Amino acid sequence: MSPRDAYIALNMLPKIGPIRVRRLLNELGSPERVLAAPIHRLEQVAGVGTESAQIIHHWENHCDIQKEISECETRGIRIITAASDEYPESLRHIYDPPLLLYVWGKLIPADQHAIAIVGSRRSTHYGQQATRDIASHLTRTGHTIISGLARGIDTHAHRAAIDAGGRTIAVIGSGLGQIYPPENMNLAHEIASGHGAVISEFPVHKRPNKMTFPRRNRIVAACSKGILVTECPSWSGSLITAQLGLEMGKNIYAVPGPIDRPHSSGCNQLIRDGATLVRSADDIIEDFEALPLIGKLHAQPQATPDPSLSEEESSIYAAIQLQDQSIDSLVDRTRLPIATIISQLLQLEMKRLVTQLPGPRYTLRK
Repeated sequence: MSPRDAYIALNMLPKIGPIRVRRLLNELGSPERVLAAPIHRLEQVAGVGTESAQIIHHWENHCDIQKEISECETRGIRIITAASDEYPESLRHIYDPPLLLYVWGKLIPADQHAIAIVGSRRSTHYGQQATRDIASHLTRTGHTIISGLARGIDTHAHRAAIDAGGRTIAVIGSGLGQIYPPENMNLAHEIASGHGAVISEFPVHKRPNKMTFPRRNRIVAACSKGILVTECPSWSGSLITAQLGLEMGKNIYAVPGPIDRPHSSGCNQLIRDGATLVRSADDIIEDFEALPLIGKLHAQPQATPDPSLSEEESSIYAAIQLQDQSIDSLVDRTRLPIATIISQLLQLEMKRLVTQLPGPRYTLRK
């Protein structure tokens, strides 16, 4: 058995968890040795009782490694362990790093500049608008947006990043074969299909429960350079993410709200406790202005496919060269009037240089 397969098996076992596995690894040296150890040896490890020792020793009764791997291959999901270069460096240094990650999509080095945006599932128009505005601006200045794919604020953060032509990472509290909430399945697919990655530490068919979401939150916190809460009540799970981030030494930000609105009480409390008050993305960007990626998304290719293109056509074509674009994102990038963009897109389609995708979005014609 390979170390990777052994990690997959350990990660699938019930009632074990990454902290207990780390103790076993420290004692026994490798995941293969953990699975092969006799019960009495397992019981000698601190925190591993008889029940856990029985589960580990009889691991084949609890999981089917090859079925899990086959399922992931069918779905286009990769399983990466800490031995992989793709495993986020920031996760290696937390108290309970995931044994492995299931990745649908692609993680890239630039994702180390991620900003987490989290908030209430029952968001208001105020919170949604603030989220979209800030996420779009952060995206255009080179930041990846990371959130939890939940209803409300998370959804608007992911959507704004995509519409701005940038990257976003969704960390979910279930297996990738059990996307939750189910209405965000299309959003998850869009993220994984060229706009970032959907990731989870849970086996592919793990259903969400009250314990999986807090575990998800620590990954969101760890993989970000800063955490922004745009709207949440005082009992929100977003405050757990902020607290975890604070313990990890992350910058914490919050958008203020009306003092008489329960939906803003959590953000207002964060600000009272020392979080940075955010009026716009600039309040975050100035903390990270030395990032090498700042401005990268505005840098347009100089070459055009055809010297006969007009200046307006060239500007639009150059923006689409960066990444698939919506009309709104083309307005932001080119600063051209929307009517001009629509007419010039039609010209580029007639010249067979770009093609329209559902959304609608536009991409270069292959």
